[in-house]
Amino acid sequence: MTEVRSEQTFDAIVIGAGAVGENVADRLVKGGLSTLLIEAELVGGECSYWACMPSKALIRPGVALNAARNLAGSREAVTGRLDSGQVLRRRDSFTSNWDDSGQVKWVENAKISLLRGKAWLIGERTVEISAPDAGTHLAHARHAIVLATGSNPTVPSIPGLAEIEFWGTREATSSPRVPRSLTVIGGGVAGTELAQAYARLGSQVTQLVRGNVLGKMPAPARDLVTAGLRKDGVDLREKVAFSRISRDPEGVRVELEDGSSITSDELLVATGRAAALAELGLETLELPGFNGKQLETDQSGKVTGSDWLYAVGDAAGKVLLTHQGKYEARITGDAIAAKVKGSFDGVAAPWSKFAQTADHYAVPSVVFTDPEIATVGRSIEEAEADGVVVVEVSLPIAVAGSSLYADDYQGWAQLAIDGDRNVIIGATFAGPDVAELLHSATIAIVGEVTLDRLWHAVPAYPTVSEVWLRLLEKLGL
Repeated sequence: MTEVRSEQTFDAIVIGAGAVGENVADRLVKGGLSTLLIEAELVGGECSYWACMPSKALIRPGVALNAARNLAGSREAVTGRLDSGQVLRRRDSFTSNWDDSGQVKWVENAKISLLRGKAWLIGERTVEISAPDAGTHLAHARHAIVLATGSNPTVPSIPGLAEIEFWGTREATSSPRVPRSLTVIGGGVAGTELAQAYARLGSQVTQLVRGNVLGKMPAPARDLVTAGLRKDGVDLREKVAFSRISRDPEGVRVELEDGSSITSDELLVATGRAAALAELGLETLELPGFNGKQLETDQSGKVTGSDWLYAVGDAAGKVLLTHQGKYEARITGDAIAAKVKGSFDGVAAPWSKFAQTADHYAVPSVVFTDPEIATVGRSIEEAEADGVVVVEVSLPIAVAGSSLYADDYQGWAQLAIDGDRNVIIGATFAGPDVAELLHSATIAIVGEVTLDRLWHAVPAYPTVSEVWLRLLEKLGL
């Protein structure tokens, strides 16, 4: 029998100390609940050390250099390529060299209790933790346990892949070197961002995609990114089928069903992620809200069939984006605290303090390629599937602000309008630095600002935001 070294009770327990887990724990403590935060790896999680921050640190120098090359005057001052060593050292600074002591200090200052180790549920409101070099511990929650365990990469079934070593996104964002050649399997956000980043750092990059690059994006936006990849030397091959993968002293060999093959120093597999729910003991709880792979949660993050178990962020499986997970965390933490105090009955009206309504109607997302793609809200297809009478308006981004921003600026913008309510329900922007246009669209969607009122939101001249005026004019305003 395993010896239990300690046993403690808290008002709430959070499993997973990534950005999402930290946020929900902070809200719980601010709501007056004693809270235990449990983490098996680095406090700060995937986003801080292997995803959002290091990947964008790898991407940004190439974007800045390309921007300088796209302007007469600064173009002539650019005489060299990126210094890959400096880029990697700057990347390391954003991860604090994979040292989480600063994050641990924040947890301490926030009055959150922290325990390192692997945790799993052994019963209602009870967690067992295997702590490194410290034995097994039990922790009980008086009110709630929150799962903030993030997600794991999914690996495609390709003959030979399981038998070799290859990069996932973690290895790509933390690599101490730039390989001479890199093959990327995957055409989603992570694979596409990293393919371009490594091409700009000096790798000979081949990107292999079963369908189309960024296949869920509108074609005009996707075409701009595809052109950007090819301009940077990425050998982009879409609609491919894989035959076999192997590794030998020459490198990694990817064989395709058309008979061609690619050999490179490294292979990056970036084909999506899935909620990290294995080995959490969920199967033993027999909850209606868990089907063996995914959790079903309500508007406040509570798992169906339970009055004490919650899930937020990637673990909840709704929207696998850090900012949206933190949004869920704030709402769930506040909802739990309010329920304990008796000021919340567990039923959250849409757009209220305890409802994660934006998960369904106003999720902002940015593809940090060059050019960028920024989206928020529902696509045309999603809105029509919801029964909305959709009015679409789109045009190239060609205004005074864009012409000043870059010589031969190439961009595209689209709005999806609810024709019955005369409000924006979706927006897409593609072009250099269009991420900075996104929050205005997010506010318009969340606030359900009518087009007649939006007409009075005058964009400053000369900025790229003038595209808003052109879109509204095209709608007849």
